[in-house]
Amino acid sequence: MDLLSQIVARAKSNKQRIVLPEAEEERTLTAADRVLADDIADIILIGNPEKVHALAEEKGLKNIGKATLIDPENCEKSEEYAQLLCELRKKKGMTIEKARELVKNPLYLGCMIIKTEGADGQISGALSTTGDTLRPALQIIKCQPGITCVSGGMLLISKQKQYGEDGVLVVGDVAVTPMPDANQLSQIAVCTAQTARAVAGFADPRVAMLSFSTKGSATHEVVDKVIEATRLAKELDPELKIDGELQADAALVPSVGQKKAPGSDIAGKANVLVFPCLEVGNIAYKMVQRLGDAIAIGPVLQGIARPVNDLSRGCSVDDIYYMVAITACQAMDAKK
Repeated sequence: MDLLSQIVARAKSNKQRIVLPEAEEERTLTAADRVLADDIADIILIGNPEKVHALAEEKGLKNIGKATLIDPENCEKSEEYAQLLCELRKKKGMTIEKARELVKNPLYLGCMIIKTEGADGQISGALSTTGDTLRPALQIIKCQPGITCVSGGMLLISKQKQYGEDGVLVVGDVAVTPMPDANQLSQIAVCTAQTARAVAGFADPRVAMLSFSTKGSATHEVVDKVIEATRLAKELDPELKIDGELQADAALVPSVGQKKAPGSDIAGKANVLVFPCLEVGNIAYKMVQRLGDAIAIGPVLQGIARPVNDLSRGCSVDDIYYMVAITACQAMDAKK
């Protein structure tokens, strides 16, 4: 069974409630229909009921009736949500009038449903920007305890089975935080290991903190940052298997790891790679994807207390379908 099939199977095993706040969008509704047909998750759609039903009929979607459909303009809990939002944001100057307006926004409404335990996760981005997706999540759901930095993890599936976990690597950050400091980088490490467990199904995440130096082979302030981040990650999660600073070949290739970092439990055995900055991570995964013919799945947003994921506006129905399964796996892990 390939990795995507494993992710879908895990989602099916413990169905979660996933909000799709862009229900009037064709790809989103088609993916929802497929998710419901395959019994992967319980779906909450946010949109105008007439428009949603008309689109479902036009596209021949037979399973949309299984979803919970919420009209953002006529939600029976709107006032409850507005009062709570006003309370949550009162120190930021939120008024009840502004809160009442915001809970009509599907992205805010979905996050309020999650906040009040009516759902387990949310996916948007087919119509919305990353900023629009993240803003309500950070204002309402907020970050995990001990985490202040949101990041993006990526699953890379390579034909080179000798690397990572049978050719699968989880890497971060590739999407969100441009220049993390040592504290933020330590959080990215912990969260990327969580993604490796929850989404990729790794029983034993082994984290390499990447650099252009291995164990003092070079000196520079950016190397010092990686060394400090490794130390802080161990404090944040004492059970985490992590080492750094390591060059990529020392992290992945056993013979190189033994030569450059003798005695390391991670060198040559890493299945989770943490990049020193977003620029490196984004370039690296795209080069591996294009030149190495690897499959890239994600990015998966990390660090939020309940999963809220972002899609590309050029996403396909398949992308949304699998992101529902990924979000469901994250939601299961968040409840542990």
